[in-house]
Amino acid sequence: MKTRLCGVLTVILLTSGCVHTVHLYPVQAPLSRQAPPPVLIAKVTGALTPGSVSVALPEKEVCKGQWANVRQTGGAAAAGARTGTDLASAWDVVYGPGFYVSHVLGERYYVRAVASCSHGNTLSLEMYTPVGGGAGIKGVAKDDAGNIFKLAFP
Repeated sequence: MKTRLCGVLTVILLTSGCVHTVHLYPVQAPLSRQAPPPVLIAKVTGALTPGSVSVALPEKEVCKGQWANVRQTGGAAAAGARTGTDLASAWDVVYGPGFYVSHVLGERYYVRAVASCSHGNTLSLEMYTPVGGGAGIKGVAKDDAGNIFKLAFP
């Protein structure tokens, strides 16, 4: 009985709503040219299971969506299986040429979200953490206006 209760409590704790604040810093396109560039604030919920993301954009626009793990087959197969929400080029803009292929492609802890915004726009986000978490969580985002953001976890 105690073992079963401990198992149930563990599952509840792992799937409960952990909330993290994430800052989105514009690095390319219109928002990055503003002085000072705006820093967007996102709330990410979830731990080991898919969760949700909510981002406040300028002009009181709110974007909400669900994130989920990106299933990758690895290597060239994954590189050829890109979707419209894939942000490989954004990773390279934010972190340098070849970063996506060298660091993100094939990672086990790699998540993606497409958030629908209240004014009809969309915001695509991707995050990853290396196995073991040594380098911490990294992420990028891109909106319909072509703004590319670096995600930072304070």
